[in-house]
Amino acid sequence: MGMWIGRNRKARVTYGFDEIALVPGEITINPAEVDTSFQIPKPDGGVIKLSIPIIASAMDGVTDVKFCIEMGKLGGLGVINLEGVQTRYDDPAEVLDKITKADKDEVTELIQKAYLEPIKPKLISRRIHELKKAGVLAAVSSIPQKAEEFGKIAQDAGADLFIVQSTVSTVRHISTQYKSMELSRFCKEMKIPVIVGNAVTYTVTLELMQCGIAGVLIGVGPGAACTSRGVLGLGVPQVTATVDCAAARDHHHKKTGNYIPIITDGGMSKGGDVCKALACGSDAVMVGSAFARAKEAPGRGNHWGMATPHANLPRGTRIKVGVTGSLKQILFGPATVDDGSQNLVGAITTCMGNVGASTIREFQETEIIIAPSIKTEGKLFQTVQSVGMGTR
Repeated sequence: MGMWIGRNRKARVTYGFDEIALVPGEITINPAEVDTSFQIPKPDGGVIKLSIPIIASAMDGVTDVKFCIEMGKLGGLGVINLEGVQTRYDDPAEVLDKITKADKDEVTELIQKAYLEPIKPKLISRRIHELKKAGVLAAVSSIPQKAEEFGKIAQDAGADLFIVQSTVSTVRHISTQYKSMELSRFCKEMKIPVIVGNAVTYTVTLELMQCGIAGVLIGVGPGAACTSRGVLGLGVPQVTATVDCAAARDHHHKKTGNYIPIITDGGMSKGGDVCKALACGSDAVMVGSAFARAKEAPGRGNHWGMATPHANLPRGTRIKVGVTGSLKQILFGPATVDDGSQNLVGAITTCMGNVGASTIREFQETEIIIAPSIKTEGKLFQTVQSVGMGTR
């Protein structure tokens, strides 16, 4: 498999969202009658069920308590970053204001300094209590090095879901300078579901699933505000990554009987991208920049990567995405823009209806074609005028 790139070296050809298209089905279904629900398995054998397969990324420009409450009421799930400003500052509004107003040449250094403020365990508990008081699910995220400490705090505070997130996640991590996290033990000790990310390969996804996790985040470097691909040269385009990791999920399911969902994370700003991710085998998607445009988002139309605050090697940047509408508009419409960035759920249900899929599992069987001209064919006037599909 693959093609020669030089003497004695082969490379695989891989694909991103802009290089494929979905083929309409032989039957069609009323979009109002398709089932978009998504389930996350719980350690006790139950499930967390969401009516829509969309999760908002644990990024400080995207989620805070207010945003997550609204997201939960609309049927989705928002995740709080336990290493962000929400757990470092009693009132993060002032620091968020500075970050959003800073000059682009100074903003990375400003973010680095803002994130030097210590994380306060009491604020972890407080944010979770605020979410539970509002009657929505409480989902939180941390890096592996802090997972055991923060996981216990979060669980004791009543969190419903814990996400362990890093640039690249593996079961076998080697270090002589610090103790590596034992994922299997951590999952056994936690009484709430643990989702782990990020991964992009078949083997790693399979090994992660064998540790007792409740889901895998798929994607290295595709996020709008992430610069890992430029800084580190790492990444696999999301279509190929999703297909490979879905194959691992299906193998694990066939072997064990346990269906562990995969969640494509990053690289999707439009409804068409979300539809393609689900059709490629994903059970749900995690989205950042699309939600940073919501009136409820704390970034006020700005969005920055989770690794932007890194003290020695920042792998993210602040981007300005603007405020285009309410969270409800972005999820359910009515859309007032023509670029596909609003009414994401409407895009999913309409696409499912057109390919003849009544559930997400059926949607994953959609015929896919390689189509690098799919977004440009016949769109000359849109491109010249920078409208519709002519915008980026």
